[in-house]
Amino acid sequence: MADQKEELKVKLNAETGKLVWKELEPHYARGAVIKVSVNLDLVEVAICFAEDDKEVIERWLTSGELARMDQEDAQRCNEEDLLFWAVVVAPWVLVQEIQIPEALH
Repeated sequence: MADQKEELKVKLNAETGKLVWKELEPHYARGAVIKVSVNLDLVEVAICFAEDDKEVIERWLTSGELARMDQEDAQRCNEEDLLFWAVVVAPWVLVQEIQIPEALH
């Protein structure tokens, strides 16, 4: 069991990449983009989605550490041209905003 989880972790980590908002827009339009707090490990969240760990996912949703991207988020993304780490766990696209230090903007 631990080996399977580790294999899944390696697979999801390899499938994680950087995306700009324009690449996420079509997924947002179909309601499939889930924001992941920077306080969480994106790959660990993806594992929970892949394993359908409802209890943990519900806890994160309740705490606000996970949320479906809404219109306000989309507008901000479009205005600020944000960059995200993203991984697909069908049908969801899990995204985590990449925090760029102000000095680099």
